[in-house]
Amino acid sequence: MNFDQITLSNGLRIIGERIPHFRSVSVGLWVGSGSQYEIPVEAGVSHFIEHMVFKGTKKRSARAIAEEMDAVGGQLNAFTAKECTCFYAKVVDEHLPLAMDVLADLVTAPAFDPGELEKEKGVVLEEIAMSEDTPEDLVHEMLMLAHFGDQPVARPILGNAGRIASYSREELADYWRRLYRPQNAVLALAGNYEWDAVVRMAEELLGGWQARGFEKRGCTTNAVAPTVLVREKDIEQIHICLGFPGLRLGDDRNYELSLFNSVFGGSMSSRLFQKIREERGAAYTVYSYPNAYTDAGMLSIYAGTNPDAAVEVCGMLVDEARKIAREGMTEQEFAMAREQLKASYILGLESTSARMQSIGRRMLLMNETRTETEVIDRVNALKYEDVNALMREILLCDYSIALVGRNAEAVAAKLPR
Repeated sequence: MNFDQITLSNGLRIIGERIPHFRSVSVGLWVGSGSQYEIPVEAGVSHFIEHMVFKGTKKRSARAIAEEMDAVGGQLNAFTAKECTCFYAKVVDEHLPLAMDVLADLVTAPAFDPGELEKEKGVVLEEIAMSEDTPEDLVHEMLMLAHFGDQPVARPILGNAGRIASYSREELADYWRRLYRPQNAVLALAGNYEWDAVVRMAEELLGGWQARGFEKRGCTTNAVAPTVLVREKDIEQIHICLGFPGLRLGDDRNYELSLFNSVFGGSMSSRLFQKIREERGAAYTVYSYPNAYTDAGMLSIYAGTNPDAAVEVCGMLVDEARKIAREGMTEQEFAMAREQLKASYILGLESTSARMQSIGRRMLLMNETRTETEVIDRVNALKYEDVNALMREILLCDYSIALVGRNAEAVAAKLPR
C-alpha cells in the first residue's frame, strides 16, 4: 500500500495511509519534543507540556475538549517519549474534521493557564510517585542511567519532583515556542479519508502555524563504561535488568536484532523464558527487548525473582547470553522466529491507530516511510549467518546492571561481571 504525502509551505509534513474499507480514521500530530532534547534545568518539561495542552486552549476549556470528542464517540489522548510527543485521536471517518480541529487547537494554541498549571503539577507529581512505587518500571529507568550515564537519553521522561514543582508558566511557554513548530512536526493519518479534503483542512487549520524563533538542540549520545546501579526497596522480589549495546534507529540491522531478540528473550519459546522460567522455575517474568533511538541503542534483559535466587538468576541470564552468542541459534529457531516476526508486524497493524503511529513516528524521526510489502520483503531476506554475527557482536560485550529490591547492594556485590 502506498502513502499519501505532502509538505505544506510552512514545513509541516503530512502523511496518510488510506484504508477505504474501514469506517474509522486515526490522526496524530507528532512533535519532535521529548526528554532527549531537554537540558537538566528543563527536566520533564516536554511531558508536562503534553499534560498542560489538555487543560485548555485559547478557544476551548478542558471540559470542552473532552465533551466535543465524547459527543461523537471519539478517542483523544497523547504520550511523550524520549524523542517525540504525539497527540492523537480516533473517530468515525465523518468526524475527521472535528478531530483535526481539536488536535490543531491543542498543539498550536494552548492557554497554559496559571491556575491549571498549579493543579496539574500535583497530577504529574503523583505520576512520578507512582513510577517510584512500580519497581519493574523503576529498574528500567535505572538501567538507562547505568548504561548511558548522565546523558539526555538516560534521563526520565517524567523529570523530577523538584523541577516539576517549580515550573512557571513562562518556562513552559518558552519551551513550547521553541519546539512546537511545523518543521519539527508531522501530521499522520490512517483509515478512511479523502486526501484532497485532508490537505484543505490542514492548510486551513495548520497552514498559518509559523516557525518564528524555531530552535531544537541536537542530541549526541556518547559511549560510556558499563556500570551497576542499585536501589534498596523493601519488597518481595528483586528486579534485575542487564543492558547490552544495541543499534540506533535507522540502522538497517534492526531487523536482524528483532529476529534474534525473538529467539533470545522476546517470546514464550525463547531461550530465556524456557530456561529460566519453564526449566528452572526461577522467575515468573523474564524477557529481553531492544531500544532504538536516533543516536543510540540498547538491548535490555529483565527478570524478577526472589532475593535469595537473584545471584543465580543473573548468572543464568549472562550464561544464556554468552552461550547463544558463541554457539548461535539453530536454523529451526531462525526459521520460526522469522515467521513470528512477520506475524507480529502484520498483526500489529490491524488497527488504524497502530498504522498511524508507525508511519507518523518514522516520518518524524527518520523522514522516511516503508510500506508493508517493503518490511515483509526485508524480513524474508534476513540471513541466518548475519543474525548470528550480530548476536556475537552484541552479547559478547560488557553489560550494565540495575537492581531494585531488598538487599540489592549485597546481591550486586556477588553478581558475575
